[in-house]
Amino acid sequence: MPRNITIALDEALARWARIEAAKQDTSLSAFLAGILRARMHADADYEAAMQSFLSAEPFLKTDGRYLPREEVHDRARLR
Repeated sequence: MPRNITIALDEALARWARIEAAKQDTSLSAFLAGILRARMHADADYEAAMQSFLSAEPFLKTDGRYLPREEVHDRARLR
């Protein structure tokens, strides 16, 4: 069941929103609801992707030996 809410917009923002809603042949209420719904889904998708990434196993394999700083930055070896 849709809920009615009241928001306060400055005149320039209200005018822009009315024009954009008219371009989409929809009401201002439906236009704003669509923007908020898209934002909600984007946030949920981001959270799901982050959780998936953080729960994945590391993909780099190592034998336990890490290069010392001197070897990592040894530019002469790369020439």
